[in-house]
Amino acid sequence: MDFKLNKEQQGIKLAAREFAEGEFPPVAKECDQKEELDMALLEKARELGFVGSYIPEKYGGFGLGFFEKALIVEEFWRIDPGLAQAVISTTFGAEIIIDHASEEQKKKYLTPLVEAKAIMGTAITEPDAGSDVTSAQTTAVRDGDEYVINGTKMFISNATLADYIMVFCKTHPEEARHRQYSLIMVETDKEGYQANKLKDKLGIRAADCAEVVFKDVRVPTTNLIGREQEGFSQILGLFNRERITVCAQGVGLAQGALEQAIRHIKEREQFGKKIASFQAIRFKIAEMATLIEAGRSLYYRAAWTIDSGQEDHSLIAMAKWYCAQNAVTVAQEALQMHGGYGFFNEYDIARFYRDCKVLEIYEGTKEVEKVIISNHLLGKAK
Repeated sequence: MDFKLNKEQQGIKLAAREFAEGEFPPVAKECDQKEELDMALLEKARELGFVGSYIPEKYGGFGLGFFEKALIVEEFWRIDPGLAQAVISTTFGAEIIIDHASEEQKKKYLTPLVEAKAIMGTAITEPDAGSDVTSAQTTAVRDGDEYVINGTKMFISNATLADYIMVFCKTHPEEARHRQYSLIMVETDKEGYQANKLKDKLGIRAADCAEVVFKDVRVPTTNLIGREQEGFSQILGLFNRERITVCAQGVGLAQGALEQAIRHIKEREQFGKKIASFQAIRFKIAEMATLIEAGRSLYYRAAWTIDSGQEDHSLIAMAKWYCAQNAVTVAQEALQMHGGYGFFNEYDIARFYRDCKVLEIYEGTKEVEKVIISNHLLGKAK
């Protein structure tokens, strides 16, 4: 299977790299410290088509595949993970709209994401429902031609910035566990919607994250995405695509950390020699580069299964676990090579080190990925 990039893909990758290199560094540290996204930067990214690149052309996007989206994500994360996540995640959940929404909903919710400065999010996780999404307790009860939504969501991206949030709700509590849930869009200007920004995150601090409380929030039944009781399967489909995005994040972060380490060891002297001349350091650099290339090859193959219509859940889980683990390993080694300097936020590697850990947590913890892989290989335990 040949994964050599074609000319269009090479151009996308180069354009993303040039944009990130030119736009991210001047504001990266400030956005990390203030825990906020530079909205002017977001608008530039949107104008150039980096936001929602996979949204079909008829709704204002470029209609690219998820592989091309991953190439953009990788280059963005290579320069600054926090800003990259803040920018790319402003369309989080749009994949479900593409796959399951009505034509009217697609025009209503997709086009503004790329043309009218809208931001969206998807609310799944709850205080007591993380990896086990079917423990979610947020309810949506039908009252005539409306749903009345009550509950609390936690760690929700874009919740204080979004114009609308797609909510994973329990609509049929009497049904089997995986058939209880539906996805419903909630405009954030609705009465009873409250988003409380979560501060002091370890990493990706420029990306908005909040607790969301729904208190008798009323939305029309036309805000249902797809059909009732299909929310769980819709979310699983989203997770597979987002895990590819996390793979690209991990490879990009690791690549950026490696490049920072190489620059430092070529400049820093100890015992009268450049650090880069020590064999132990050179071996580490070789190991880090090999991990990155292995992860890149694995996630390229996993992304191909999605765009080719041959989605491989086990392969995607392998790629997500491996690329995330490699990012943590490479970032840690890169910081070690910086010595005491790496311990201070003056150096970008400190921020990369803080940013890497979330990759092993969100969109399926590393433990969940191993469950998926082992179930595929061995079958589920009876």
